[in-house]
Amino acid sequence: MPAPENRFKAALAGGTVQYGCWAAFADAYATEVLSTAGFDWLVIDGEHAPNDLRSIMHQLQVLEGRHSAPVVRLPMGEAWAIKQVLDAGAQTLLIPMVESAAQAQDLARAMRYPPEGIRGSGAALARASRFSDIADYTATANDQVCLLVQVETRAGIGALDAILEVAGVDGVFIGPSDLAADMGQAGDSAHPEVQSAIRDALARIAASDKAAGILATDHDTALKYRDWGARFLAVGIDVVMLARAARETMARWNDDG
Repeated sequence: MPAPENRFKAALAGGTVQYGCWAAFADAYATEVLSTAGFDWLVIDGEHAPNDLRSIMHQLQVLEGRHSAPVVRLPMGEAWAIKQVLDAGAQTLLIPMVESAAQAQDLARAMRYPPEGIRGSGAALARASRFSDIADYTATANDQVCLLVQVETRAGIGALDAILEVAGVDGVFIGPSDLAADMGQAGDSAHPEVQSAIRDALARIAASDKAAGILATDHDTALKYRDWGARFLAVGIDVVMLARAARETMARWNDDG
């Protein structure tokens, strides 16, 4: 029996636009609720949300068999952290602040078993192999992992063409907020210079064999990014959705008071 097919990776390879949402509550119950909305992918965020290995694993468990594919974002690209979340059952990782082809190559190798990579061979006791139930896991897992790298600085944009040449990278995600900050426009990703950089980057990614991704919670902006070439598009953030809905609800009562 081979490793499970990564449907998200297959969809990206086929060019189908995938709509996603950030899952930032760091709680399996909230992520399970979010999965009922029908998003194609959900980011289990370990960079800016208070997730740890166990909370990530619990969210992977509730998403198993659901339409929404889990994408785990780690706070860094350390090989030991990559190994742990892959063993816990993640197949798709999103790694922030990638600024060179060498860094992207190291990430791709960390996700794969030898000889293609350096992933430690501990699948026998891992959830990923269903605790040794998937006999061919180590022989087939490399084909099903999906690496998404975040380019979100001027250095990353400068290295983008080289990053796009790296085998084992499936997609490049442009981080508009961090890019704006690095360009001296903190909090203003709509600034013309930032938008120009985003448009150019998405076009270059779309012209490659990688998938282009980005986040935009404003509907019109998301449509624009899709037109510019984005193929995995995050269109919501769960904590923001709840905060907005709660504030709007109370504002109506305040207005009626």
